[in-house]
Amino acid sequence: MSRRLRSTQKVVLQAAAPKPTPVPAAALPIHLFDDASAWESWLETNHTETSGLWLKISKKGSEVASVTYEEALDTALCFGWIDGQRKSHDEHHFLQKFTPRRKNSMWSKRNVGKIATLVEAGRMRQPGQAEVDAAKADGRWQKAYSSQSSIEIPTDFEAALNRNKKAKTFFEALNKSKRYMFLMRIETAKRTDTRRKKIDQFVQLLAEHKTL
Repeated sequence: MSRRLRSTQKVVLQAAAPKPTPVPAAALPIHLFDDASAWESWLETNHTETSGLWLKISKKGSEVASVTYEEALDTALCFGWIDGQRKSHDEHHFLQKFTPRRKNSMWSKRNVGKIATLVEAGRMRQPGQAEVDAAKADGRWQKAYSSQSSIEIPTDFEAALNRNKKAKTFFEALNKSKRYMFLMRIETAKRTDTRRKKIDQFVQLLAEHKTL
């Protein structure tokens, strides 16, 4: 059998072989805790034993008792965990994702402020303090980003928008969450030239009536 024929048969066999079915990532469990103390006890035992969970939290006005979002976040920060995605669940609850903080993840100014309160209250645990110390050591602490409610339009981005009427008009018509996507990326740019390129890119996108 010629080398070319063997090669052709190999390609045909490879093409005919069934592709393996991708294995879905394990879904995070859902937990409901009656109060902050129960959530704290769970974290004390499990903060290094799991990749995260969905916290089932009662909506405002619900008669079903649960830890509140603010209580849950404060406690999570003490153990080096952080909040993530939120999604609806049922008429009485929503789900809030909590996971261990990823290495080198950015800090928000809101959580930097929370840490000061938690330290003063003597609530910080070793895992949470370790995350704070690491962020202070590598500069992430000083580069904490603003929340959606407190972020402001920086002067360099505002000047760029003023030079492009289409971009400015479209940006001003966006809702807060879509505007925040632009502003946060500008605020967290690590270098001056990167920031300038992002501003140019974003103005062009906005002029074309596109969002991130």
